[in-house]
Amino acid sequence: MPEWWTYTLSDIQSFSLHSYYRLFELYNAAIWPAQVIAVALGLGIGSGLHLPHRGSGLHKWRSRIIAALLAACWLWVAIVFHAHRYATLTCTARCFAWGFGLEAALLLWIGVIRGRLTFERRPAGLAIFLFALVVQPLIGPLLGRSWRQVEIFGVAPDPTAIATLGVLLLATGRVRWELMVLPLLWCAISGATLLSMNAPDAWIPLAATVPSLSVAVSKALARRRRPQTTILI
Repeated sequence: MPEWWTYTLSDIQSFSLHSYYRLFELYNAAIWPAQVIAVALGLGIGSGLHLPHRGSGLHKWRSRIIAALLAACWLWVAIVFHAHRYATLTCTARCFAWGFGLEAALLLWIGVIRGRLTFERRPAGLAIFLFALVVQPLIGPLLGRSWRQVEIFGVAPDPTAIATLGVLLLATGRVRWELMVLPLLWCAISGATLLSMNAPDAWIPLAATVPSLSVAVSKALARRRRPQTTILI
């Protein structure tokens, strides 16, 4: 039996790239026209993020709606994609389903019930969100995928996780690491899975973690360096 350090990513992968892409083709056919609704929800989230929030009496409700829509997308992917589709290829998909369900619960608790998420305009966050919503579905066909195999925000895991990272970078106040951990972890898992199959689009989820982490860390450091004001009585 070979030693564990001699294994590569391809040694632990239980399915082929063709099977993985075919999974999305069958999945997209089965859920149509949910993709249209998901894109419409994404455009609604983008419109809500673009509108001014501070100074508006509706900004709290707007933020709650954005968090609720994101939570719905994560819950959909958890149940419909991971638990019912991806699980036909790998048993670990059920663990992924629980992870996506947990992220949905966190978004509901922090963003909807407690209303702790408010957003402001930041170019980096909007760019990442728009990349996942508009650009990422177009990259697959350019790299050899069929249009029937594209991954769409709201119903596929990668663009949903990447878009969520973009949204969380727009949140005011401290960095919400408790909401960012699972999207970052999924991007790493997905990137490693695609790398194991030599997929041409493996760089997408991995590259998404770099600007997201750098912006989040710089935001956290800037907040820590900000001078604290004290009130003398």
